[in-house]
Amino acid sequence: MTVLTGDCRALMPAQGPFDLILADPPYGDTTLGWDRRVVGWLALAQQTLRPSGSIWVFGSLRSFMATAHEFSAADLRYAQEIVWRKPNGSGMAADRFRRVHELSVQFYRKDAKWAEVYNQVQRVPAVNSNKSVRRVRPDRFPHAGRIPGYEYHDDGTRIMQSVIDAKSPRSGLHPTGKPVGLLEILVRTSCPPGGLVGDWFAGSGSAGEACHLNGRYYVGCEIDPEMAARARTRLAAILPFGGGGQA
Repeated sequence: MTVLTGDCRALMPAQGPFDLILADPPYGDTTLGWDRRVVGWLALAQQTLRPSGSIWVFGSLRSFMATAHEFSAADLRYAQEIVWRKPNGSGMAADRFRRVHELSVQFYRKDAKWAEVYNQVQRVPAVNSNKSVRRVRPDRFPHAGRIPGYEYHDDGTRIMQSVIDAKSPRSGLHPTGKPVGLLEILVRTSCPPGGLVGDWFAGSGSAGEACHLNGRYYVGCEIDPEMAARARTRLAAILPFGGGGQA
C-alpha cells in the first residue's frame, strides 16, 4: 500500500503496469477552486494499463460529455457504466430534479479485445426466482444447422444490476469521498486477486482500503499534501504492523 504525494501525471506512469486504474478526477462542474479538469492524464494512464486491464472513471454526465474527445484521443474504448445512487442528493437548484447519482464508466485499451480483459461479473443473492441457461452435451449435434439441447438451473444468484445504492461517506476525511463498498465491487470485477490497482486521484484513500479488504495491491497518488497524509494514516491503521508507504 503506497500513497504518493504530487501530480499523478508526473508520478504514476512509473508505478505501472496496472491491472486496474481507478480515477475520481475533478469533474469541473462547479466554481470551486479545486474543481478544475486535469488535462493529459488519460493518455498517460492508458499507457500504464496491461492489455487485460481497464480503467473506471467517476464523473457526471456533464463531465463525460465535455471530455469525450480525450478518451478517444487516449485510445480508450467504452465498456460499460454503473450508476451510484445516493440517499441524499448533491444538487441544490430549485429548478432541476434533485441529483442523487453519479456515474462510473469503464474503459479499456483500443488495441485489446474485450474477451481478454479481466472481467468477473459480480453476482448477488437472488430475490426472485433466477434461472441460468447452460448447454447440455455440447457434442450432441456435431453438424451445423441443428439446435443443441439446453437446460435451466437456479443457482440462487443473479447478475448485479448497474444501479448500485451506497451511502456517501460521512467520515469528514474528504468532501467528495466514494464509499468503500462501492469501490470493492469495481476492484473485484476488474482486478484479478493479487493484482495491482493504480488510484490516480487518491483523495483520502478509500480505494486503498477497498484493495486491502479484497487482496489487491495498491498505489495511490494525491496532489494535496494534507489529504495524502490523511490517506496514509488511514491505510496504516488497517495494515498489519502499521504499514503503508509514502513519497
